[in-house]
Amino acid sequence: MFGRDRLDLKTPDQIRSMRLAGVVVGETLELIREQARPGVTTGDLDKAAEDFIRGKGATPSFLGYHGYKGSLCVSVNEEVVHGIPGPRALRVGDLLSIDCGAILDGWHGDAAISLIVGGREAGSAPDLGLIDATEASLWAGIAALAVGSPLYDVGAAVEDCIVDAARVNGVTYGIIEDYVGHGIGTEMHQDPQVPNYRVRDRGPIVRSGLTVAIEPMVTLGSAETDVLDDEWTVVTEDGSRAAHWENSVAVTDAGLWVLTALDGGKDRLKALGAPYAPLD
Repeated sequence: MFGRDRLDLKTPDQIRSMRLAGVVVGETLELIREQARPGVTTGDLDKAAEDFIRGKGATPSFLGYHGYKGSLCVSVNEEVVHGIPGPRALRVGDLLSIDCGAILDGWHGDAAISLIVGGREAGSAPDLGLIDATEASLWAGIAALAVGSPLYDVGAAVEDCIVDAARVNGVTYGIIEDYVGHGIGTEMHQDPQVPNYRVRDRGPIVRSGLTVAIEPMVTLGSAETDVLDDEWTVVTEDGSRAAHWENSVAVTDAGLWVLTALDGGKDRLKALGAPYAPLD
């Protein structure tokens, strides 16, 4: 068992193996982004994802995990995370969050995106602002990762980004605290936990070889949530919409490699002045 502050560090070759799993996840999410059209059901998206993942020689991480019945988590509008795929048909303007995991040769990748069904032109200004703010906070958190720095600097960077966006957009955002990021490797969820908000504790010091999944979840209202009777789907208590973004990231002495981003995070990291350091 890992302690709360214990870091499961990976070798360069292990990180390269995780990158292969991460690319499968990134490609799956791009496929599902294209297929998330009005009239398509969340179950349709799930089947497409499972077929694609298996076609790449990988296995869906989520399917069967503690009894979960999907290969994706597909969360719509007020659903924050863990939405179970099924017969629900998507509608123009829905805010859709898609969480995907895959296992390849024993290594996990995990990532999530949010989008508007029908394209950005179909989204309201508040929904688009929420999606963009949450994505920006993900990258701010990633950019805060550095060897020798406290791990919980990630959450402080996420929160600062969300607070700034709320001020600029003139809205109230809630940062979900009940669900946090995590270590990842030969298991989908490993220690350490990675809060998406500022905490008093500094957390463990980041070391070369750390691999973590960072995943802010943000709402257009209260951060309070409920779990539906299906015992999986997390919804906002006040019915406000939510967005969820996630990437799996490797940290080395040279910098960062975003394992589930198809470009490795190159463009976003450079824009933030963070070191991009792929191992390929």
